[in-house]
Amino acid sequence: MKGEKTLRTQILVASLAGALLCLPQMSLASGSGAGSSAASAQPAGNGSASSGAAARLDKKQFNNVSVKVENGVATLTGTVSLYQDKIDAAKRVRKAQGVTAVNNQIQVAGASVSDSDLEKKLGEKLAYDRVGYGNVFNAISLKVTNGAATLGGYALDPVSKDSALALAATTPGVKNVVDQIQVDPISPMDNRIRVAVARAVYGYPTLNRYAIDPEAPIRIAVQNGNVELFGMVDTVADRNVAFLRANGVPGVFSVKNYLAVANPPTERE
Repeated sequence: MKGEKTLRTQILVASLAGALLCLPQMSLASGSGAGSSAASAQPAGNGSASSGAAARLDKKQFNNVSVKVENGVATLTGTVSLYQDKIDAAKRVRKAQGVTAVNNQIQVAGASVSDSDLEKKLGEKLAYDRVGYGNVFNAISLKVTNGAATLGGYALDPVSKDSALALAATTPGVKNVVDQIQVDPISPMDNRIRVAVARAVYGYPTLNRYAIDPEAPIRIAVQNGNVELFGMVDTVADRNVAFLRANGVPGVFSVKNYLAVANPPTERE
């Protein structure tokens, strides 16, 4: 009996020892499985990111655009018809999974328009932009060089600025848009001065005709009580009267008169 009990004890000890020896192996095997699952959950590679970015360019305006993603940077190449399409392509790709930055090398290959014709056409659009929304208080300048439209001057508010930039970006022939527009500061005092100057200028008998055509008004920009006048008038007398009327408004600190004269007198006159 004693021998059998000793034998059973030895067998039990051996079994326990075997089980203990198996534990590290089971643990390692389990860890290996967890690692495989984690690997499968890692972010998509360059190929998958490129495919995802390309899927976002499924509109006809992007038919000639290609995208390649490497280390999170999406490089866009090819051509589009409008500058706005170039901007939109970058915005779309930037939202693709795995993309952290965009290198936009797209070329705008739309209609070929001379700088002078483009400046005239876009200038007309800007002149009528935001009519009925205080556009007389927008004094946005324009210069086109080699297809690049540079917009400067002053906008009454961010909406007016964005509207002007959108007009430029969607005009055929524009290859690039340079934003140098300043938005007038938000100020109840400036708002009061704007209205008062407009009434003083347009309320004068010889100047009220400039309010008839929204393309050619006397434009009024105000920043912290400082007034600037822009636009085109018919005579030097109109230019001088506009300055005097604006300068006589209570609360105005200074007036800069940038009004151009359509028919300036000759030296002889």
